[in-house]
Amino acid sequence: MSDFVPVYVGVGVPTFHMESAQAQFDRSRALLKGICGDFVCPEEMLLGVDALHDFLAPLHPDMIVFQNLTFANAAYMSEVLRHFDCPILLWTLREPVIDGGRLRLNSLTGAYSAANTLRAFGNRPFGYVFGGPQEENVGRDIAAFVAAARIKKEMTSLKMAAVGHTPQGFGFGRALDSELMHTFGVELEAIEARELIDRAKGYSDEECREWLERTRRATCGLETTPEKNALDHARLYKAYTEYVREKGIKALASRCWPDFFTAFGTPVCTVLSLLNDEGVAAACEADIYGALSMWVGMALSGKPVFFGDPVSLDEGENTITFWHCGAAACSMARRDTGATVGVHPNRKIGPAMDFGCEAFPEATVFRIGREADGSFRFFILEGEALDKPKQFTGTSIVVRTDGDSRDIVERSVKAGFEPHYVVIQGRYGRALEMLAELMGFAVYRY
Repeated sequence: MSDFVPVYVGVGVPTFHMESAQAQFDRSRALLKGICGDFVCPEEMLLGVDALHDFLAPLHPDMIVFQNLTFANAAYMSEVLRHFDCPILLWTLREPVIDGGRLRLNSLTGAYSAANTLRAFGNRPFGYVFGGPQEENVGRDIAAFVAAARIKKEMTSLKMAAVGHTPQGFGFGRALDSELMHTFGVELEAIEARELIDRAKGYSDEECREWLERTRRATCGLETTPEKNALDHARLYKAYTEYVREKGIKALASRCWPDFFTAFGTPVCTVLSLLNDEGVAAACEADIYGALSMWVGMALSGKPVFFGDPVSLDEGENTITFWHCGAAACSMARRDTGATVGVHPNRKIGPAMDFGCEAFPEATVFRIGREADGSFRFFILEGEALDKPKQFTGTSIVVRTDGDSRDIVERSVKAGFEPHYVVIQGRYGRALEMLAELMGFAVYRY
């Protein structure tokens, strides 16, 4: 069985129009199986609380789609909540015929009954979708909820690392291990940057040759980097890679400046770039919530994400440019340039990545942020990544936003959002909204 177990519960009572209910049941099962082949579905409609109990008894669901095939009273939802505390999506069916005759399903009244019970059981958050299984928006919203529920579960086995502390004035990226565990279910490991620097310094040149070759294969122009810096990069690459493997780290936020320039003489930028391509969400400037945002984006898309600052606005093109010093994943580079190696824009030391990112037609910009009172919120906007060359020294990506870009900048600045964002390949705004809903977070959709 899959590590993620979604379950469909289609409930009702036999006093309504069973032919209509059966047709909706069959279509609903087919839709859910098409969205996720791991869906566990009953063979027959669950037309009594005892039937519901018998179906659920052997299961350990990670999410439940609770659908009123017909009206069903609060006892049905109570039976679910007595045994399970997992994400629940209420699905209301559209009344199939309005002809002045018999009410065939009365699914909507059943949804109100179920939702009232959910609130009575500790005000549990849940998702909601209205419509028939043949309606496009219904399938899209269910797929988004499945993605959100899967992410929520996967977070509970996520182990992150904080490599060093945030620089002065970058406190927005700090996180307490207890807070991450309580809010997200995430385990946070902490290590000082000097520990990894010391580990890197302990490797011989020969021990690092393999890591140097890995970098050479993934990048363009590494030969322009002085040999000592290239070898020291390889030392860091080996140290970071072995650390994340030993500890089972899937996301990390690393201190970068000034330590890696002053205490080591070589930046960590390209190491983070390579880790991102290897499936480890790696943020710089020790931004823990930036790294967690990256992990969410990578888990949704199955691809590396861009991490950076909003640095430029163009009202004419309706775009926002995101940039950072040089840690973007090599696979995101434009095909005409490849993943070019350069130097850090401020310190003029390499290797750091130096390229514009390739275009992709659907993009989501995302950030797990904080309100002034410490509560969590999601920043979400959608658009497309344009075919643009490198905008500044470092790595950059230009996003044409669905909404008015100037309005987005003005409103998000006034809302006090953090200066780091991730750009995800694909449109995942609805899934992120649902994830926020499941976690009780505010959503700022731009």
